[in-house]
Amino acid sequence: MADVAYERIRDSLLTLEIRPGDPLYDEGIAKELGVGRTPVREALKRLEVDRLVVTYPRRGTFATRVEVTDLAFISEIRAQLEPLAAARAARVATPAARDRLRLIVEEVEAFDVNSASVVETLRLDARVHQGIYAAAANPHLEDALIRYDNLATRIWCMVLDRLPNLSGHVHEHVELLKAVIGGDEARAAELARAHVDGFEKAVRTALFAA
Repeated sequence: MADVAYERIRDSLLTLEIRPGDPLYDEGIAKELGVGRTPVREALKRLEVDRLVVTYPRRGTFATRVEVTDLAFISEIRAQLEPLAAARAARVATPAARDRLRLIVEEVEAFDVNSASVVETLRLDARVHQGIYAAAANPHLEDALIRYDNLATRIWCMVLDRLPNLSGHVHEHVELLKAVIGGDEARAAELARAHVDGFEKAVRTALFAA
């Protein structure tokens, strides 16, 4: 039940259904999810480790705020780790992992950004990145990247409706995935780094244009 609570609360935080700075009350969340307060408290502790919530003594638990400086810090880390994961996945992915990535390629190619909801777009983006992380077969690298990808997703969600080329951002995943599937380490690393750089520039432009 703690895992269920964690996933539901995490998704609400990532899509900004729970806005930055909003309080989180374990009793209310427990009623909404139909679980006990203990699983919710356990979930909130995990989310605090993920830097998605923060708890203050005698004040309670709140969704962490999103600052412009966070974008630079997160992108700096992802620019190092995303190419590492992509190159490693290209090198070590099993045939089964490559088959799973091929299915994701088909999903991305068929995806219509204009008719999709925000949640659908974010979930597809997560499937791409997490598929590559899993294929890299390094659980410590995977854990770190999922955490930073979640933080980046919150920032992305803040400006999603103002991004000028959202379809391009989503569909550029195809070449990255194909490089990984084809075992081209250098190309996979190059495309992963370009994807992170492009993400930061697009989000920064949207933030300052707001």
